[in-house]
Amino acid sequence: MINRTHVHCTVNGDEVDFLSSDDTSLLDALRDELGLTGVKEGCGTGDCGACSITVDGKLNCACLMFAPEAEGTEIGTVEGIAEGDHLHPLQQTFLEGAALQCGICTPGFLVAAKVLLDENPAPTETEIRYALAGNLCRCTGYDKIIHAVQEAAVQLNGVTK
Repeated sequence: MINRTHVHCTVNGDEVDFLSSDDTSLLDALRDELGLTGVKEGCGTGDCGACSITVDGKLNCACLMFAPEAEGTEIGTVEGIAEGDHLHPLQQTFLEGAALQCGICTPGFLVAAKVLLDENPAPTETEIRYALAGNLCRCTGYDKIIHAVQEAAVQLNGVTK
């Protein structure tokens, strides 16, 4: 018999409840139990950043947490970045600047970039590269991603590059 744990937390501003076995990753629970498929599995070892989420406002890899560890926390995923049908400036600049290709890494980059811009509204290019260093892209290279984050900072905060 598999032992299942009741988990109550807040995801993208909504209170949620789900059952999970003790060895289920938060990544799998978000995707399979809550239908949040924007959280991607790239490596399963916390090395690629495709599963980047926020837990109580801090950047985390969902593949490195067990689902029961989410009890009582506030989780943010890429699905929570847009406001309804209105894209967040980061999402818009990624689209307009062609800062995505296959899409596996994109949600993780968006979450990590949002954490950066929430903490530092006027990051330098070096600060952006440092903040996104835990996210790997195998398609676009990084320049378009960096430029998209810079442009989003301008739009959000009126800062210059």
